[in-house]
Amino acid sequence: MSDLWLSELADAIRDTIVMVGVSAFVAALIGIPLALVLVTTTRGGIFEKRVVNSTLGALVNAFRSTPFIILLVALLPLTRLLIGTTIGVWAAIVPLSIAAIPFFARVAEVSLREVDRGLIEAAQAMGAQRRHIIWHVLLPEALPGILGGFTITVVAMIGSSAMAGAVGAGGLGDLAIRYGYQRFDTTVMVTVIVLLIVIVTAVQFVGDRFVRRLAQRA
Repeated sequence: MSDLWLSELADAIRDTIVMVGVSAFVAALIGIPLALVLVTTTRGGIFEKRVVNSTLGALVNAFRSTPFIILLVALLPLTRLLIGTTIGVWAAIVPLSIAAIPFFARVAEVSLREVDRGLIEAAQAMGAQRRHIIWHVLLPEALPGILGGFTITVVAMIGSSAMAGAVGAGGLGDLAIRYGYQRFDTTVMVTVIVLLIVIVTAVQFVGDRFVRRLAQRA
């Protein structure tokens, strides 16, 4: 491999990590509160509001059902408005985040719904306020599942970031398109695939380790 190729490869790995890292942070920052709203406003929830729940649920389902490549193109005007361009790493973060938020919110919602209803009722019987139930019952009990779901979300985002490379977002996907596909270089394609497998495996391994530690402490 030439020095130029190695430099391009290093830049692509860095761009992929930045894209996925920032988008994952945004997904967690918005996805967990969104999941809490979906769980607590449902029928029988501690903040039961059926209209809010059905409206948010419909929006989440709409974004989740849209294929990422279509969402990527549909959000180009918003990306240009927020970032000032539709090309590059930071431009890719907008659709990546918007695609990841509803996905992670639904995964986190499942974990929150699995919290033993008896624990919530016991906290209510002891006079705990609703915000205390969220902070001291729902979130701690669901945390291992939420973290496991976050790991799945990050893995999915790695694949989406590679797809974003097809429209000039940078990263390993862009490298595979420009050097591998367009120049018919099998070595580049194989190298990118191996790197993506290594990154995904590392993320899954670290996520699983944290989930096991949290489960042991529970």
